[in-house]
Amino acid sequence: MFITCLDLEGVLAPEIWIEFAAARNLPELNITTRDEPDYDKLMKFRLDVLKKNNLGLKEIQETIAEMDLLPGAKDFLDELRSFTQVIIISDTFTQFANPLMDKLAWPTIMCNELIVGPDGIITGYRMRIHDSKVSTVKALQAMGYDTIAAGDSYNDVGMIKESKGGFLFRSTEGIKKENPDIPAIETYDELLAGIKSIMNE
Repeated sequence: MFITCLDLEGVLAPEIWIEFAAARNLPELNITTRDEPDYDKLMKFRLDVLKKNNLGLKEIQETIAEMDLLPGAKDFLDELRSFTQVIIISDTFTQFANPLMDKLAWPTIMCNELIVGPDGIITGYRMRIHDSKVSTVKALQAMGYDTIAAGDSYNDVGMIKESKGGFLFRSTEGIKKENPDIPAIETYDELLAGIKSIMNE
């Protein structure tokens, strides 16, 4: 029995913080988990930038509302869900993810939660569990599932290596060079074929 675990941003949707950085002309927010493996350090930096610019949840949600999925993402996910269970495991937040889940026909997602003040300013965040991607994959395996994983960033490498098989999807050259043991692919057709191949082993 298989469950495929997918990252959200970079695999099915654009990077939310990069889209927001462009919308608000804040290039410092272009840093993502592709660049900074320490997620806590990255989020503290992001929240500091928001505070300095008097920006809150409302402004980010306005950007997300205008975002489209990556081309072909919905068709890919529909086909994938026709032959295996799928869970999206993301370090994003419920307050960010819901509009994108609507566009994807509400797949299961496990992510985190922002702490937002009454004025709409983001004051912090709650991680669902420590090292959530690896922890979730291990929990699924403890329930009797084989996992297959795909993602594009540093924080996806652990769940890919912990799984029966997995892929770096449209990742950076640096991450690919650091992880030569993980197959790196660029298209949804390749990803579907790769997942099917692992399931048929």
